[in-house]
Amino acid sequence: MVIAKRVETEKEYEDAIVVRRKVFVEEQDVPLHLELDEYDAEAVHFVAYDGEIPFGAGRIRSTEPSIGKVERVCILPEYRGKKFGNLMMQCMEDYAFSNGFQKLKLNAQSYAIPFYEKRNYTITSPEFLEAGIPHRAMDKSL
Repeated sequence: MVIAKRVETEKEYEDAIVVRRKVFVEEQDVPLHLELDEYDAEAVHFVAYDGEIPFGAGRIRSTEPSIGKVERVCILPEYRGKKFGNLMMQCMEDYAFSNGFQKLKLNAQSYAIPFYEKRNYTITSPEFLEAGIPHRAMDKSL
């Protein structure tokens, strides 16, 4: 069974970190010290599973009253193109809405902008580099 959920245990957190390392550090060459940062301690983490196999991750943290920042959203390569990114984002957006967030912000890798636009996020910045990767800021009202 495929599910996405809020992290509730240390094992689920470790599973989310494994996915993030594989995607961002190993695949995209993001330095580990940038990928695992000081915000991990305050963020609410999410993980997606195919049975017992973790394949997706993400986090949300509060940046301002009623505004959340979606970060570190990733899906392992073998699970891409199967709508699991939508499953992950829906889980995170449902959490944000039910916890009083009125807006979500994120920094999308430029290649992923069409994915977020289909989820009603709008571009709010020119392109910039983050960890050497082109990004655009986007947001969505809930």
